[in-house]
Amino acid sequence: MKKTFLIFITTFFFFSNLNCQEVNLFKFDEKELSTLKVRKIRGAENKTLYTLGSNENGNYLKAVSKNGGSGLGREISIDLNKTPILNITWKVEKDLSGIDERSKKGHDFAARFFVIKKTGLTPLSNKAINYIFSSNENLGDYWPSPYTKSSIDFVLSSTKINNDQWITVKTNVKDDFKKLHDLDIDTLDGVAIMADTDQSKKESISYFQNIFFSQN
Repeated sequence: MKKTFLIFITTFFFFSNLNCQEVNLFKFDEKELSTLKVRKIRGAENKTLYTLGSNENGNYLKAVSKNGGSGLGREISIDLNKTPILNITWKVEKDLSGIDERSKKGHDFAARFFVIKKTGLTPLSNKAINYIFSSNENLGDYWPSPYTKSSIDFVLSSTKINNDQWITVKTNVKDDFKKLHDLDIDTLDGVAIMADTDQSKKESISYFQNIFFSQN
C-alpha cells in the first residue's frame, strides 16, 4: 500500500546537514544513480524504470512507470529558515488522464515529489507533502492522500496546462506545511522522487531536472 512509501523514504542512507543559500538535491549522474536505493511500492507489479539523460539545461532523470511504481529518495536536513523555496523542473510526456487521483483506485501520478518532516517516533507519524504533476486536477488543488492523512497531495503542475512541456515551478515549503498541516517547522528531514501507475495499470513517462532549495 502506498502509505508504506512514507516508511521507506526515511531509510535511505544519504544524509547531510546543509546551510548554504542553495541546496541541490540530486545530480542525476551515473555515480549517484548507482548508489541511490530504488524501493518498489508494496504490491506493485513492476518497479519504475529510472534512466539518465541530458540536454542544454543539464542532466535529467527519466521515469517510465508501467503497471507499477517505485521511488528514489534521500534523507537530508534542509534549513527552511534559510532555503524555504523548493524549485523543480519537470515534464510529463505521457500522462494518466481519466483517472480519479483523489481515490485509492486512481491514486497514481506520472511525476511526484515528496518532502517529509519527522514528527514522532515512528515513520508512520511523519508528515509529508506530495507535490504532484497532475493529469486530471487543477493547478493549486490539494487534498489528503486517500491512504494516509499524514500526507497531502498538492498540484504544482498539470498536464491540462503543460502537456509534454518542460516547466519550472517554485513553492515555499515552510508556508505549505503551515497551510496544509498547520505545522510551523524549521527543517525538513527527507525528500523523494516517485512515478507510479500501480492502481490504474497504465503507463506514464516523465522527467525530472534541477531540483533544489533556494532562499527565494
